[in-house]
Amino acid sequence: MQKRKLNKKRFFTVLLVLIITVLIVGLALNRDRLGLVKESPSPAPTDSNISEPPGQTNEPAQTASPEPVEDPEETKAPKDPRDNLVIRTDYEAFGPNESGEIPIVMFHSLIEAYEENTEKEYTTTFAEFEALLQTLYDSGFRLISMSDYIECNISVPAGTMPMVFTFDDGTAGQFNLIEENGELKVNPKSAAGILMAFNEKHPDFGQHAMFYVNMDKGDKTFEGAGTLKERFEILLAQGFELGNHTWGHVKYSEPVNNFSDKIQESLGKNQEKAYEILPDLEFYSLALPYGHVPVNDDLKVFLEKGSYNGVEYENKSIMAVGANPAPASISKNYNNGYVARIRAQGRVAVECDLTWWLPKMTQTRMFVSDGDPDTIVVPSDKAGNILEERLNGKTLVTY
Repeated sequence: MQKRKLNKKRFFTVLLVLIITVLIVGLALNRDRLGLVKESPSPAPTDSNISEPPGQTNEPAQTASPEPVEDPEETKAPKDPRDNLVIRTDYEAFGPNESGEIPIVMFHSLIEAYEENTEKEYTTTFAEFEALLQTLYDSGFRLISMSDYIECNISVPAGTMPMVFTFDDGTAGQFNLIEENGELKVNPKSAAGILMAFNEKHPDFGQHAMFYVNMDKGDKTFEGAGTLKERFEILLAQGFELGNHTWGHVKYSEPVNNFSDKIQESLGKNQEKAYEILPDLEFYSLALPYGHVPVNDDLKVFLEKGSYNGVEYENKSIMAVGANPAPASISKNYNNGYVARIRAQGRVAVECDLTWWLPKMTQTRMFVSDGDPDTIVVPSDKAGNILEERLNGKTLVTY
């Protein structure tokens, strides 16, 4: 048999081709690993993110009121609910109505468990409060601050409904401090502590509440560890707010001599004491004790503003006790001198408490957000409900 003579030139050519091929493949794999390969083009818009003309939507009926969309890749949710905003412009599909009503919920006493002599209508257990938070969240409500309610700076995800929490009287069950290893902490067995823990799990729910205090109670306010100054500082640092509930829990429906002076004393003295505790603590909202106002209309002006002992006060919102959802502050029906609240259910359910109202607070009635805090979106037939001078720089959008 005759041996074939090796063609060296051809051999080296083939070897060179193989080496180049291996280098190219290796480089491509390394580029993928480093994320250098260009991403594929974004998919074309679908019906879910294109605004449909009025009356023309291809979305099924069951998606008319969608839940807020969460990023499945998010491993640690941000603290600020504004970072969780979901903005939508397909208005016909989910029906935002930012002229609707906003529920302002009123709480008083919170305790571990009911006893035989427990007050029936204004007391809530910690377990009931925690369960209520889940119910409200699942029903599409999200918390905003009182200041944002007044200014209509609504920053909640599209399709959800804003709500305000208020607490009257400054009781320990609402908020108090405990000491652990020499450090002051919010008691987890308090309304504030429970709300903070819930917001850790659901950061888009919002960590907001207004606490109305009577400064004449002194150290009994939020009774627990720490000084009153430390309690206020920690409460405010958590994003909560403090408001005026009068010095002495005054019943304004019972007139006395020099009533205008007495009204100003009850509000100005409360503010004066607050300044002594924290020089920057300025109350801007009043919760009326018992929901009562002076019979004489001429005296009501002193609820809004006045002075005592050289200390001036001004209340941008004056809160009632009952008994229905409140108009948005941009609504023609809004009256900052008497803003309705809904009491939380106590030991015994009563008409017009929150449990009674919940099934009635539908998305056709309530303020439903589009998710964009810079716009006010309303159906065209409800545009007449809005006072444009109250838009506070926002753009009114109708559909």
